[in-house]
Amino acid sequence: MPISHAVILGIIQGLTEVLPISSSAHLVIVPWFSGWQYQGLSFDVALHLGTALALGIYFFKDWIDIFKARHNMLWYIIVGTIPGALAGLLLEEKAETVFRSPVVIMTALAVFAVILWIADHAGKKDKAMDKIGLKESLAIGLAQAIAIIPGVSRSGITITAGLFGGFSREAAARFSFLLATPIVFAAAALKLPKLHAADLNAAFWAGVITSAASGFAAIHFLLKFVRKSSLNIFVFYRIIFAIVVLIFIVRG
Repeated sequence: MPISHAVILGIIQGLTEVLPISSSAHLVIVPWFSGWQYQGLSFDVALHLGTALALGIYFFKDWIDIFKARHNMLWYIIVGTIPGALAGLLLEEKAETVFRSPVVIMTALAVFAVILWIADHAGKKDKAMDKIGLKESLAIGLAQAIAIIPGVSRSGITITAGLFGGFSREAAARFSFLLATPIVFAAAALKLPKLHAADLNAAFWAGVITSAASGFAAIHFLLKFVRKSSLNIFVFYRIIFAIVVLIFIVRG
């Protein structure tokens, strides 16, 4: 893979894994638009590894606090992680084949954009992070499992579930990122042993570095953004992206 492609896809991964616009959709559709070949297992690992680093570094202090003092939150994250982990293990093959259809991606982008808009405008948004309990973590975790379908967006669907649960945008986003951390780390760790030394080339490391840097920046941006603004911009982006995909599908 050319370094330029690795850099572009790394930036896309970092931004779209964090923002509620679906990284998997972009990593399927952008190469499809551009006529690039599938990036392969090694680059998938690089992108997940970079995003995991971004999440781990940004929320390092939060995780220290969770392990030291907030024992209930640790259990809530574990409970919320289980549905997504099971979906990944049971539906990985379909996620890599059937679910990668442009029609599926287009539909998921549009449908879950509307659901995100409803949640953002209907939710009370008056609960802080300390109000998350077992019921809420399980509900958000079940929502995360749906993100196995490209176009849904892991952050998008978990933030949506948090908003429907009455949490503030910032609380929903922060819990979404904490919940994503073990899943993204696991996605990289499970595939890492399958790589060979030759896979760890310049393109691999370019993907790791760019996805980590752009992911870190996107986390910081989104947490500041949602304190003052609605999620309408992401809803509109998803719908526009879905329309663009539809145009390409119709044109063949």
